[in-house]
Amino acid sequence: MANEKPNEKTMKKRVRTPANAAAKPRKRAASGAAKAAQAAKHDKATIRRLRAELAAALKRIEELSASADTDFLLDIPNRRGFEHELARSIAYIKRYRASGALIVLDVDRLKPINDAFGHAAGDQVLKAITAVLTRQVRASDVVGRLGGDEFGLLLWNLTETDARAKAAALEEDIDRLTFSFGGRSVAAGASAGVAILGANSEAGRALEEADSAMYVRKAQRRHEGNPSVIASQRVRP
Repeated sequence: MANEKPNEKTMKKRVRTPANAAAKPRKRAASGAAKAAQAAKHDKATIRRLRAELAAALKRIEELSASADTDFLLDIPNRRGFEHELARSIAYIKRYRASGALIVLDVDRLKPINDAFGHAAGDQVLKAITAVLTRQVRASDVVGRLGGDEFGLLLWNLTETDARAKAAALEEDIDRLTFSFGGRSVAAGASAGVAILGANSEAGRALEEADSAMYVRKAQRRHEGNPSVIASQRVRP
């Protein structure tokens, strides 16, 4: 009937007490807070993982970059790495009015040694020469391999006289090296050219200048009768 009043049982079902009414929002809030805390924890874990992956990637990039600039046989800068160091050093010299010297050194008779005794013998010669060069320079200086039998040395704070004296000393030290291949004693030798670095220097031009000076020196040594640069002399096993 339209005017029938609800009975007591029905009223109990419909009427909510204040305590019951507040319970559900509190449960929802607690549930939401738990989900937010879990999401925050997950986000932190993700951030840590991404940071670790980024650090590993940066380290790998650094390793690849270093290997691209390093000679794998001699563990010194290759031409690319040496030219980077040279350009950076010249920029420093121009900015702070410093001084330096570039030496280009060419190994004599490496090809005949390779031809007669194999490339393993040639590698042994290169390693011994690298040891001489690195031992004779300071920690701030740079020794690099420019090509098959050619080295570059970047030396800081040397006068032209000191740089030429250093180049001559390196020639003498390398000339004294002897190697035993196939029961034979073999010497290599080296010729060095110098370019002085100053406020007007450019990397490419400095390398050309030192390279030209090296060839002049090689011709000089040949004219002097140095056995390591006599073109007609051949190494035989």
